Amino acid sequence: MNNHIYLRMRSKVFVEGGTHELPNIYIATLLKNIENLGYTLAKDLLCVIKTLTPTDFEQFYFELVEALKSAIGANAIYKPMYPNFPKQVMGMDEYELYSNAIMHYLSFGTLLPEYEKDERFPLLDLTKLKVIALGNEHEFMHIFTHLVNAKTSISEIDKKTLEWFIAYYGRDIVDYLPDKITLKENIALVSKLLLEHEIFSQKQLFKYFNTSTDVLRLAVCLSDGDISLATNTRFRSFKRAERRLLLALLEQCNHIEEDMITYKGQWIRLGERIHPGEYYKKYPNTYKSFQILRDNKKIETFNSKVEKALLYNNSEHAVHLLKRKPGEFARRLDHLLRISHTDCHMILSKFKNVANQVSSTVLLQVMAHFKNRNTHSDIRVFFPKGNVGKAYSIPNELPDIDQTTCQEVVKICEGVLINKYMEKDTLGHVYIDKRLKNYIVPFSQRSANKSLKTIVRGSKIHLHEAAKTIRSFIYWKEAKDSTTDIDLSAVMYDSKWHYIEHISYTHLKSDTYKACHSGDIVSAPHGASEFIDLDIESVRQYGGRYIVLSVNSFSQHKLSELPECFMGWMTRECPNSGEIYEPKTVQNKIDITSQTLISIPIIIDVIDNKIIWTDLSLTHHPFWCNNIEGNQKGMILIGKAMTNFAKPSLYDLFMLHAMARGKLCYNIDEADTIFSIDRGVTPFDNDIIISEYL
Repeated sequence: MNNHIYLRMRSKVFVEGGTHELPNIYIATLLKNIENLGYTLAKDLLCVIKTLTPTDFEQFYFELVEALKSAIGANAIYKPMYPNFPKQVMGMDEYELYSNAIMHYLSFGTLLPEYEKDERFPLLDLTKLKVIALGNEHEFMHIFTHLVNAKTSISEIDKKTLEWFIAYYGRDIVDYLPDKITLKENIALVSKLLLEHEIFSQKQLFKYFNTSTDVLRLAVCLSDGDISLATNTRFRSFKRAERRLLLALLEQCNHIEEDMITYKGQWIRLGERIHPGEYYKKYPNTYKSFQILRDNKKIETFNSKVEKALLYNNSEHAVHLLKRKPGEFARRLDHLLRISHTDCHMILSKFKNVANQVSSTVLLQVMAHFKNRNTHSDIRVFFPKGNVGKAYSIPNELPDIDQTTCQEVVKICEGVLINKYMEKDTLGHVYIDKRLKNYIVPFSQRSANKSLKTIVRGSKIHLHEAAKTIRSFIYWKEAKDSTTDIDLSAVMYDSKWHYIEHISYTHLKSDTYKACHSGDIVSAPHGASEFIDLDIESVRQYGGRYIVLSVNSFSQHKLSELPECFMGWMTRECPNSGEIYEPKTVQNKIDITSQTLISIPIIIDVIDNKIIWTDLSLTHHPFWCNNIEGNQKGMILIGKAMTNFAKPSLYDLFMLHAMARGKLCYNIDEADTIFSIDRGVTPFDNDIIISEYL
């Protein structure tokens, strides 16, 4: 399991060397087999492997191959409806395609058209192998430290990684625990795991908890609920020791009831489980706070005072209040500047005085917001917190703010960030790859799905110029005792997001755009797969720009309910050569685990020659069916949102660090610190970025 994690996070493995001398045939066999998966091994790793005994080598070999196959989807058996795709589909007439589909549907997925599979010409595409390097246990253990030290929310797969580390290393993990955990959700998760494995005593946890909301998250986590608190939790019955712990943690907090009001309903339900009345003498403040909640006594909270001041456009009083909570001040800065016609200088002056108390993640987002504040866009996009990757949009009706004022906000944020980063260790000579402008800073990965390469929503991946065809694919397994129909679809739009064509189960091919679908399979008792080929030049030539790929659950099963469901894409120069699924041509693969019926993993921009990583879900679907035709409006909104993303890039972030604690250089081989897409710190090193650079 440890090398599974190390491969996913760093493209590395660590191996304990031996004193044996393996025959070369072992190494040659290993290299040949993983080359077919698109990988090879670094020289220093090969030197270590060569010292293993045959038994140890065999164990390493099977673990490595299993991990690589799982990462790229090569552990599945792909049997599309048309075995000679894409040439076969493009050569068939509409009548034959239609009649085959009807026969399949009427048999409830049990009958498939029978075609003999032709011998396929060997793969003509030249592929660049991905190198697996030699790692060490010290670096591997720091993956745990980085995830615990995260400044922003982490994904479900990262939470499972933390769980594995604590379960596997037990008490030894204490050496890698920080004294302070910044991310509130991590406080709850790590505390729960430490308690479950009896690694920490209850008293040792007290240093991590400061507010009543921290305690609520722990109670939610102990009940396997949503620690983002975006949804309500059904609390379990707590053991007496757990009840005393929660009450004791609450008692040490200040302003308990004021914080409780935000999640009043959840606190009342929690109170019914932990019975604060039984311990009213030992924890009097906690008991009093629960009584205030239950009796519906009015509490004038900090937020209510601020809202009242803003309602009456009293910016001076609002600023006076917000100085107490600089983070909230930063988040409301736009509103304050909009309602103030004469006091902008006062607002900026007060904000500047407290900006150094604002977290770097908030400052980065405020800086990016005001850099693009007066850039006119039709819509404003919001990504609500929670475990589902959703996006909401509203018409952009915000009035402009004076550009000089916007520039002053940017200057304040930039200055404070540089001062914060100057406190860190020097970076020496720094090389920053300009291509990092295409990658977004990872502010929230809470709802991110597991993927071969972890990428942040809105980031843009350059397509190789030689890539003539994008072949997307899905594979899924049926939900238990229930026929499951998952559909892969592609919709093409022009540069203004006007619809021009689609490829789906309702329309298997387009001669104009040289696009085709491998056939709609509606049942997957043993697993099923679908493919779509898209000829990039044809779409470009006939006025297309954006292609939205989507995964739709026609059978109304939530995608998270399936035993297995993933989507990926390959780039092919010669699409009729090689097998339909060729592991070495897979560019990325994403596990689809959305708690919805519709997932939009990527958008292809054929003009800029980039893949836009979306990893988003649509939460609503037509009442009559779930398909491309019915989901146009939602897809266009998501498309517009993701192609007009005003978020700070990794280039911006790393440039601030270089300004604060390094010296820029333009020769990568002369750099002490490298930020690039394939060397040094890369966009795929999310744990390092959210721990050390935010």
